[in-house]
Amino acid sequence: MNIVSLIQNEMHLEWRQMLKCVWALSIPAILAHVTYIIMEYIDAAMVGSLGAAASASIGLVGPLLWLTYGLCSATVQGFSVQVAQFIGAKNLQKSRDTFRQGLIFVVGFSLVLSGIGIWFSPDLPLFLGATPEIYQGAYEYFLVFMIGLPIIMLRILATSMLQSSGSMKSVSFFNSIMCVLDILFNFYFIFPTRYISVAGLQFWLPGAGYGVMGAAIGTITAEAVTAGILLYLSFMRANYLRQKAGMAWHVTQKCMVDAFKISTPIAAEQCILSGSHVAMMLMVAPLGTVAIAANSFAITAESLCYMPGMGIAIAAVTLVGQSIGARKPDFARGFAKFSVAVGMVTMGLLALLMYIVAPYVFAFLTPVAEVQEMGTEILRIALYAEGFFAIPIVGAGALRGARDTFYPSLINLASVWGIRIPLAYFLVSQNGIHGIWWAMCIELYVRALLFALRLYKQKWNNRGSME
Repeated sequence: MNIVSLIQNEMHLEWRQMLKCVWALSIPAILAHVTYIIMEYIDAAMVGSLGAAASASIGLVGPLLWLTYGLCSATVQGFSVQVAQFIGAKNLQKSRDTFRQGLIFVVGFSLVLSGIGIWFSPDLPLFLGATPEIYQGAYEYFLVFMIGLPIIMLRILATSMLQSSGSMKSVSFFNSIMCVLDILFNFYFIFPTRYISVAGLQFWLPGAGYGVMGAAIGTITAEAVTAGILLYLSFMRANYLRQKAGMAWHVTQKCMVDAFKISTPIAAEQCILSGSHVAMMLMVAPLGTVAIAANSFAITAESLCYMPGMGIAIAAVTLVGQSIGARKPDFARGFAKFSVAVGMVTMGLLALLMYIVAPYVFAFLTPVAEVQEMGTEILRIALYAEGFFAIPIVGAGALRGARDTFYPSLINLASVWGIRIPLAYFLVSQNGIHGIWWAMCIELYVRALLFALRLYKQKWNNRGSME
C-alpha cells in the first residue's frame, strides 16, 4: 500500500483504510522501539551484574541524557515535519532542500551541545547528589555519551527523515540491527577477557573490561554504524530525500524560521519533561543506592509499555503532516483519532502484561533482591495509568504533524510542574520513593485529560505556509 499516493489522490477514506494506514506505519516503528527497549533491558542486565552501584551510576545521569536526547529530537523534528508536509504537497524539491538544510544545522548544533556537555560532565554527578561509590561511573558514562552526541544526532536525523517519507521498514530493520550490534559491543567493552562455560565446554571471550563506561562506548559504536547506513539510504536511495550533484548546500531564512517555530516548543516540552526527571532524581538520590537503582530499572521496565506509543506517534506525525500538506483536514483528523485509539489499546494491554511479569523482569535486570522488590512495587504504581499515557504521547505526535507544538508544551508545563513535582515533593516525605511514583501516576491522568480536550478542539488545517 503506497500511503503517500493514497493520501494525495483519494478524496475519501473509510475508517478501515485509515486504521490500516496507521498500522502500516506504526508496526515497523513499534518493532524498532521494542527492539531498542530489549537492547536497554540487556544493557541494564549487563551493568546490573556489576552490582547496585553500577546500575545507580547510570540511573543518576539518565535524566540528563534524556534531556539531551530530547533536545536533539526536537531540533530534528523542526525539519522532518516540514519534509512530511512537502511530501504531502508533492513538492519534491522542497523536501530535498529541507533535508540538506537540516543536516547542516544538526551538525553545527550537535557539536555545540557536545562541547557544553563535555565541559560540565565532571560536575554534573555531584550536582545530582552522587556518592563516592557511583561518581566515577556516572561521570565516565555521561562523558562518553557527550563525545558521541554528534553521531547520535545524525542517526536521529536520518531516522526521522526516512520515517517522514514513509520508509518505515528500512528504518525499523537497521535500528533493530543497531540493537544487536549494541549488545555485541557491550559484551566486549563492559567485561574483561574471560572464559565462560557452556554445556561443559570452556570458551575464551576477549574484552576491554571498561565496566560502566564500556556500556556507553558500546552504544556509541553501534550508533555510528547505524548512522552511516541510514544516512546513505537517505542520500542515495529515498526518492523524496535523494541528493544529486549540483544541489546548493546552504540554509535559507524561511526554512530556519519554520524549523525554529516547530522545534522551539518541542524543545521546551522536552526541557519541561526531562527537567522534571532531574527534579525527581534529586528527590530519589537521598533515599540511597538501592532506591536509585530501583528507580532506574523501573523506568527501563516501564519503557517497554510506552515505547510502542512513541512508535505510533511517529506514524501520526507522518500521516497528519502529509494529510495537511495535501490539504485534507478530514484525513488528518481521522488519522489522529485512530492513532490515539491504537496507542491506548496497545499500551493498556502491555501494561496489564507487565503488571503480571514485573517480578520476573526485575529478576532478569538485577541480582539484588532489595532492588527487585522495590522496583516491582513502584513500577506497578505507574502501570495503573499506562493506557491513558497514550493520549499525551500519540496525541502530541498528531498535533506536531499539524505544526501545533505550543499548546502541547504548555499542557506539559502545567501538568508536570504544577501537579507532579509539588505532589511528589509532598508525598516523598511520607511514602518515600513510592510517593514519587504515585505522584507520577496521578499526574498522567490529568495530562491525558488535557491532551484529549486539545485534540477534540483542534481544527486540523494547514498551520504553516507550504509555499
